[in-house]
Amino acid sequence: MYDQSESDLLRMLADRAGIGADYYDIAGTHHVTTDETRRAILVAMNLRVSNREELISELEAWDNQWWLRGCEPVHVLRLGREAGTWSLYVPCESSDDSLLSIKWLLCAENGATHCERAEGPGLKVEETRTIQGRRFVRVALACPQDLPLGYYSVTAHTKGGGTNTEATFRLIVAPDRCYIPDELQQGVRWWGVALQLYSLRSHHNWGVGDFRDLGAVVEWAGKCLGAAVIGLNPLHALKNAKPYHMSPYSPTSRLFLNDLYIDVTQVPECWMGPDVQRRLADPSVRSRIDAARRCEFVDYDAVRLVKREVLELCYQVFVRDNFEGVEPELKPMTDRGRHFQHFTEREGKSLSYYAVFQALEEERQSAQPASAVWEDWPESYRTPTSEAVEEFRRQRMSRVRFFQYLQWLAADQLLAVVKKTHEVGMPIGLYHDFALGSDRYGADGWLNQDVLAFQADCGAPPDAFAPEGQNWGFSPLDPLRLRASGYQYFTQLLRNNLRYGGAIRIDHVMALFRLFWIPRGLPPAMGTYVHYRDDELLAILALESVRAKALVIGEDLGTVPDWVRDRLGPAGVLSYRVFYFEREHWGGWKPPTQYPAQALAVVTTHDLPTLVGYWEGVDIDTRSTLGLFPSEAARNAMWAERHREKAGILTALKSQGLLPAGVSEDPTLVPIMTTELMEGIHQFLARTPAWMVLANIDDVIGTRVQANLPGTVDQHPNWCRKLSLPVEELTQDSRFERLAALLRLTRPLV
Repeated sequence: MYDQSESDLLRMLADRAGIGADYYDIAGTHHVTTDETRRAILVAMNLRVSNREELISELEAWDNQWWLRGCEPVHVLRLGREAGTWSLYVPCESSDDSLLSIKWLLCAENGATHCERAEGPGLKVEETRTIQGRRFVRVALACPQDLPLGYYSVTAHTKGGGTNTEATFRLIVAPDRCYIPDELQQGVRWWGVALQLYSLRSHHNWGVGDFRDLGAVVEWAGKCLGAAVIGLNPLHALKNAKPYHMSPYSPTSRLFLNDLYIDVTQVPECWMGPDVQRRLADPSVRSRIDAARRCEFVDYDAVRLVKREVLELCYQVFVRDNFEGVEPELKPMTDRGRHFQHFTEREGKSLSYYAVFQALEEERQSAQPASAVWEDWPESYRTPTSEAVEEFRRQRMSRVRFFQYLQWLAADQLLAVVKKTHEVGMPIGLYHDFALGSDRYGADGWLNQDVLAFQADCGAPPDAFAPEGQNWGFSPLDPLRLRASGYQYFTQLLRNNLRYGGAIRIDHVMALFRLFWIPRGLPPAMGTYVHYRDDELLAILALESVRAKALVIGEDLGTVPDWVRDRLGPAGVLSYRVFYFEREHWGGWKPPTQYPAQALAVVTTHDLPTLVGYWEGVDIDTRSTLGLFPSEAARNAMWAERHREKAGILTALKSQGLLPAGVSEDPTLVPIMTTELMEGIHQFLARTPAWMVLANIDDVIGTRVQANLPGTVDQHPNWCRKLSLPVEELTQDSRFERLAALLRLTRPLV
């Protein structure tokens, strides 16, 4: 059966595993996947492929996997469609198939039995197969009709014909598409403001924007400006340490929140403990807070240390006042204590393990500071479910509970902001960014080793911006093991991130379909695409979106095949359109009418120059200063291209009657980005049919330096630049009221 060459066998297995045979990059260049790349990616998927015998063994195992397992691990039904059938594979030693009988049970998420069925004897056999001398049969069973939305566990028990087996799978009943508010479908168009939360200055915060600052922005934008939405950077948990652990797009966990955003002064225990008050009154502590507040950039280390110091005292007050008993068996005796206990029970094992990881990492950094990543811990600590980890949890329960306490505070304060968005009448409220991946040496990497491919990175193929390709340093999710797990981790990621607002932006949404894998140690150019079961991932996305009543925006920039957007549209996922990139094939700017309706439109993003920076070439100068251009000719070419782009923007504005009075179409006569020009560009976007338009606070106040300069780590102030104005002055700045008035004319909040 497998008499092909070793290279052909390798291709066959790679094809089954979803590894692309080739791909076209953004320039249309054809790249063919090499056997070296195939073999390395298959190894990253935990498949044995070092020789011909192993390849044959893996191919046989692949082709027989469901026959031996009993059923596929996941089955999707779409609400309102014909339910169809699912297949059960059972060993049947007897040639008399009529003896087979099956009992199967369908249980809802809460464990309650939803339906129970008995099939046979006399079942129709759809297919037979002999595996290692043993006979198997496949039967098709009808799925129940009209099941409510949700996840179900199906367990089937087969008897007769010399068999007595059991099989289980996850049944997902999903809507056809993600949640879309009725107002958008009826023609309403919304607008809002976007910001990087850490960048907010205020007279009260401790050197980083916090949830109290965010609440003030919500109050102002919702009540005074008429904004429908506030766009935010990812709020995922970070290690908050320089220089590698500050990026919101490289978190330690995407399941939980960055506790740096906690406003310590809003924590009740802050005002209930004499020790806390004494620490806050200490001149040295006040000096550290004041210094962090005055600092031009966010000093993550300083802010983390002083907040942690005070919050540890708050935790001691919390335990003293709300619990009785002795560690680790504390019992709540107040409503606040019971609220915390309910939170930890609801979050379950994921929060428990996250907190254990935080405590373990803290201890190991003290014990072995030269190599503190979890892969270098003692072997007994590398597996979350080991006896050693459980013993550590019992012995350090007070510290574990402290990290749970931090997550509880962060969630409570963020939910209070969500509540405020409703109170001020914002139809969407908070719009969160959801990062593509997490630090392989972080909490999620430790906890989800079973579904991550640690011997691979993900990134992007070569393009004009990165001729050698990009390596983002994340371990990709293994589509095979992820599916075998019933997509539990993916489901929880979506659920945790959708519950804090009315919209979510999925970074690199193409990863639902395919992701560019790079074998560890090889250059990005040696990578290729690995495909995922997008039908199942989109079903889970739609289900979680509808349950949370949250819009989904897909960041579909870069190398995006047409077929991906063709799938995202009917799935109810909004496209993400950036003004800088919306061009005609000949280079001119698309008129507003050519933007899709099912979209969110923005001028720029965190990885691109601000409006002022773009117009004045700050990004080009910065790259030149850092030596990021291969030659002076390349730098001059980028300046020439920028000149042409600016001319195109001025022409596009003039065609819409939005060019400010007295402003020329010649960009050499418009050397700076004026407030009026900024307003014209945003009015241009507001005239598009796009369902939502966001204005970045940076662009309104004229920020020159972008939030992140891709390709740099510590050469540029990535992820730590603060706004030039504090929140107290932002809310009084007339530029926002002027822009809001213009946007309300085109996009009234109704």
